[in-house]
Amino acid sequence: MIRTVFMLSFWAIALPIVAVICMPYAFITGNIMPLYWLGMWGAWTGVRLAGVRVKTIGLEKLDSNATYIFMANHTSNIDPPLLLPIIPRRTSVMARHGLFKYPILGRAMRMGSLVPVDRGNREAGIAAVRAAEQVVRNGVHMTIFVEGGRSFDGKLMPFKKGPFYLAESCQVPVVPVTIAGTHYVMPKGRFALKSGEVVVTFHEAIPTSQFGDRPELMEKVRRAINDSLPQEYRS
Repeated sequence: MIRTVFMLSFWAIALPIVAVICMPYAFITGNIMPLYWLGMWGAWTGVRLAGVRVKTIGLEKLDSNATYIFMANHTSNIDPPLLLPIIPRRTSVMARHGLFKYPILGRAMRMGSLVPVDRGNREAGIAAVRAAEQVVRNGVHMTIFVEGGRSFDGKLMPFKKGPFYLAESCQVPVVPVTIAGTHYVMPKGRFALKSGEVVVTFHEAIPTSQFGDRPELMEKVRRAINDSLPQEYRS
């Protein structure tokens, strides 16, 4: 519990300071990058201060000039602040649509090319995929937790189809990502955070020429993520 409070306290102090310094600059100049990178620094530092050690595998295989769709598993609230800062270059994500209704926050999120999504609305989901397509075409990575929610037991849940429609439409390589260890550090349904090591594996990018049809691509991504999970969490 102390670790969680420490992490949240750091974020509560650091992130408003970052916003006060960088948001006016971003709104005046239209340059979101200082706000983005300081936000990523704050997210990453909070995770590390809470005692979470992060080991990455496979980052060196990625082409620094390419745009990717990263598809990751999801078991914990700690996944986004842990994963997003280590994605090379800027990445977008899909965020709860209600957050975009707050005037200052919503404007900053739109400037950062975040995509609003309403998971309970099919038509809104289709619109989110179209918006994400434009983001990717603009050269910004898209990072998606491909199960659409957090797993209770650490095992992979069924994948959502939207990310694979997006990949087919954009025709950019897909990088499966396995996050192993966050189910122990902070599983779904628990507020307290434990110290421990998390291993983030970036698998070989799947080029568009190897997508096959949609079910085939889905199976390739699932197999890659699943095979790097600890044995007890593999399907």
